[in-house]
Amino acid sequence: MLRVEAVERALSLLEVFDRQAAHGHATRLSLSELAAGAGLYPSTVHRLTASLIRYGYLQRDADGAFRLGPSLLRMGLLYRDSFNLADFIRPALAALTRETGETSAFFIREGQDRLCLFRHHSDRLIRHHVEEGTRLPLDRGASGHVLTAYSDGHDEKSAALRAAGHAISLGERDPEAAAIAAPVFGPNGFLGALSIGGLRHRFDEAVCRQLAATVMRAAAALTTSLGGRPPPGQA
Repeated sequence: MLRVEAVERALSLLEVFDRQAAHGHATRLSLSELAAGAGLYPSTVHRLTASLIRYGYLQRDADGAFRLGPSLLRMGLLYRDSFNLADFIRPALAALTRETGETSAFFIREGQDRLCLFRHHSDRLIRHHVEEGTRLPLDRGASGHVLTAYSDGHDEKSAALRAAGHAISLGERDPEAAAIAAPVFGPNGFLGALSIGGLRHRFDEAVCRQLAATVMRAAAALTTSLGGRPPPGQA
């Protein structure tokens, strides 16, 4: 893929503001702070910021500090208006099913239930079967545990799940079924659970470790594509 170094350097300046905000730090930055955050020479940053200011992506205050400009909000609103969640989740599910060979799904929480919003069935003749729109209990199953842990889970089990970055369930809802799930985030926080499900006999300990890593990678990639920030365990 062709890359334009000057464009990437300019974008790296905007990323500095994002990293600052993510850590609760100031979002007004001096020229030297921008240069240090982006790993660029101050003279280079000075040239790049001039172009970003010209197009409204940065503003410079009277004291010389830089802040994000209104063009970013305008672009964000345009993105929001053209956004379709299915356009991002369906390809991610298809890719996850191809990689794992198991049915994949995306669940959201609705009250004390979990709702299958999207799914992609495995091609296997014997497979885990769940249809879009299906409601399942929140207190059983890997995706239910993820939805609880990242919405209102304050117990030790939820804390351990958040530390691990995923949940595994073996025969909780159906004695013959197993599932692995990981959280997905958008720009405004937690969205739902990305999961795979299959027959329990295919999920031994070694396979679970491997599949858990795969699901977390897929969840992190989906989070990034949705404009969210993966938790430390996934990034």
